[in-house]
Amino acid sequence: MSATDGRKGRGERAERREPAPTVGAVARDLRDGRVGEVMDVLPGRIWLRPLGGGREWDAEPRQVESLTPREQLSARLAAANARSRHPLP
Repeated sequence: MSATDGRKGRGERAERREPAPTVGAVARDLRDGRVGEVMDVLPGRIWLRPLGGGREWDAEPRQVESLTPREQLSARLAAANARSRHPLP
């Protein structure tokens, strides 16, 4: 949290002591902004998969933040819209 304006910046989860995302939650990888569903949580690693499907990736827990319910809904809606534009054969 900034001492001057009181806002929280990205990557400050450790300072806020926010719990790590749980399996099934939608989270953001702070390294590159990718959003995915949490597939597994292991000591020192969180595994995510893109909401529209695809290859999983891993990140350190300090590099991942949970999304707010509004952000989760927006991300899931964007993935559903993408699937409707490009349906599987």
